[in-house]
Amino acid sequence: MSLRQFEYALAVAEEGSVTAAAERLRVAQPSVSQQIRGLERELGVSLFTRTPTGLVPTTVGRAFLREAQAAVSAARRARATARAGAEDLVGEIAVAVQMGFGTRQLPKALAALRRRYPRLEVTVFEEPSSAELERLCRRGEVGLALMAACERTPADAHRLGEEEFVVVLAPGHPQLAADRVELSALAGEPWVRFDRDSALDGVLLEALGDSDPAPATAARVSQTATAVRWAAHGLGATLVTASAVPAGHEHLVRPVFPAVSQPVIAVLRPDTGPAEAALLHLLGRQTWSEAAPAATSAPATSAPALSVAS
Repeated sequence: MSLRQFEYALAVAEEGSVTAAAERLRVAQPSVSQQIRGLERELGVSLFTRTPTGLVPTTVGRAFLREAQAAVSAARRARATARAGAEDLVGEIAVAVQMGFGTRQLPKALAALRRRYPRLEVTVFEEPSSAELERLCRRGEVGLALMAACERTPADAHRLGEEEFVVVLAPGHPQLAADRVELSALAGEPWVRFDRDSALDGVLLEALGDSDPAPATAARVSQTATAVRWAAHGLGATLVTASAVPAGHEHLVRPVFPAVSQPVIAVLRPDTGPAEAALLHLLGRQTWSEAAPAATSAPATSAPALSVAS
């Protein structure tokens, strides 16, 4: 088996056909077919099955492709490390981010990284599920991950700051007159929520606690920007990180009472390369919120809105 075969198999799985995979790889179609057949003969299994919509990995094929992806990613990291000179980095790095985290800070850090190393390619996975983030980290499929919690050692985990959560309300909502919004005051109101396995939906349920153990669901979405826009159109309130609020919606945002925040932890793969180390350094130079102080009294009213502009 060779890395080329792994790359061809991954391309076929992603494109759904040998023809599309060959076009993406810029090789002849017979070459891709020959490599896949040779790989299947060597393994003694069928990696793909033909369906009306194209080639689909078999059960065994899916398991093999997961390992193939890890091997290809490791090879690319090895090439990048070998080519890394004092003034240049070449290759790819993969970054995973818990959805809603570092929405302003990560693009700034990546822009600085690209200015310094223009030949470096970065792939970012925004993951709603904490379990999926942990899986990516355990398998070594990403070089750096931003998440709220992890079980890594201090050498691998670096605390950058906090992400404060804010509530987004529709224009004219009476709670917009408050400095901070008590979530208990929103009991019974509909919510724009996230997917059931999303870490953000878990934050909402934990924050509401006994005040609203079964929050009404107006809609479920997969992206923070969509949740904010739908809340702004009156579908229901939503709870997101302050950094994820799109520009133009700041007047509809209020911090909550008691304060809700989560730590932002950067987790490095143990065999991290120079590109990931450079990105961690740049992330550390960004402005991150610190933990909000514990609230001791009810929120005041008629105060200005929270500014979330970058």
